[in-house]
Amino acid sequence: MTAHPVTYLDQIVAAQQAGRALGIPSICSANPWVIRATLLHGLERDEPVLIESTCNQVNQFGGYTGMTPVNFVEFVAEMAREVGFPRERLLLGGDHLGPNLWQEEPARKAMEKARALVAAYTECGYTKLHLDASMRCGDDDPGRPLPTEVIARRAAALAQVAEETHRRLGLPTPPPRYVIGTEVPIPGGAQQPEEGVAVTPPAEVAETIQVTREAFLALGLHDAWERVVAVVVQPGVEFGHDTVFPYDPARAAPLARFMESQAGLVYEAHSTDYQTVSALAALVRDHFAILKVGPALTFALREGIFALAMMEEELLPAWGGGDPSRIREVLEEAMLTHPQHWRRYYPGSEEEQRLARRYSFSDRIRYYWPAPPVQAALDRLLENLSARPIPLPLLSQFLPKQYRRIQEGRLANHPQALLLDKVQAVLEEYAQACSGQG
Repeated sequence: MTAHPVTYLDQIVAAQQAGRALGIPSICSANPWVIRATLLHGLERDEPVLIESTCNQVNQFGGYTGMTPVNFVEFVAEMAREVGFPRERLLLGGDHLGPNLWQEEPARKAMEKARALVAAYTECGYTKLHLDASMRCGDDDPGRPLPTEVIARRAAALAQVAEETHRRLGLPTPPPRYVIGTEVPIPGGAQQPEEGVAVTPPAEVAETIQVTREAFLALGLHDAWERVVAVVVQPGVEFGHDTVFPYDPARAAPLARFMESQAGLVYEAHSTDYQTVSALAALVRDHFAILKVGPALTFALREGIFALAMMEEELLPAWGGGDPSRIREVLEEAMLTHPQHWRRYYPGSEEEQRLARRYSFSDRIRYYWPAPPVQAALDRLLENLSARPIPLPLLSQFLPKQYRRIQEGRLANHPQALLLDKVQAVLEEYAQACSGQG
């Protein structure tokens, strides 16, 4: 094995192997408020942060964010410079990298685009690559699941591209650390979770590891295989519109015991949003050392914005009037005008859909914050509430935790600070769970 610089991911794996419950939250969001809050929180705790983009958010064609991988790296790096977060403590990851976006096309063409996707992520310095070739392509047999051997061969082919790209360009960043496996909903989240979520059997994990290892070695990727740090499995956690399936350590105990026999590997858990701190800490203790979170962060941001909107409604008349933001109405108009991000996710009556659009844990509203009318309304809201300090009784009513922190002198009475603190409250729960103290 070639010696490489040790990354924080390597340190986490080593700590887990030594019996220490160390982990890291993986922040899966392209929202600028969430990323700023993440960097500020990491700066305050003096800890590395891991920020990931998914294949549908960021790809060589722009993704739904309009950003290519290099655009996303520049976006995050610029924000890190603004807040003073050290670049060397920033880890970037790519999630579900594979043919997912092109699965209607024949496998050859879909994999060509997937290879270009992985090359683009590697070229601009992403450290962590989740290789996911688990989906059927257009000419795969639709009548049966894709064989594990085919998934493994395609994942290995993507790793080969990453290795060749890193070597050819002589990149100064450490060579990629890989995550294999899937056992998760499609990128963007589940539409409706089942009545209970099946936990991955250890035998399936063993097969994934063994078959993928053979596929890597068949391509001569011995060194790359040594940098496979995690396997994605389903520990039994998920969330729906108004439901959270909590982590049950007893159900996942066979998975935890299995991982204790696997040198150099940990688990990566997706859809850990809305779990309690104790559940998150139990996940980390059971070797789910990488905890994906995304919708819970933008959900907290949405809560904060709606709370500010309700305070605005109360305050503008008392402050002498002004142009109200109408942020909630503007969001609703944007979602009704462009329903592609929520319609197939929110079944039910019109009233049920209205409630889901605003308040669902799935948080499909997160796709609409970049819309120009919504941005303009949010700017107006923040401007309206920045004219003078928000009265403490209203803060106590609508943002009680932030009100207490203002009273204690730990938070500024300013709308931007309030929103960042809402997101950081979720980040702090993950930080506590991943601290290695459990």
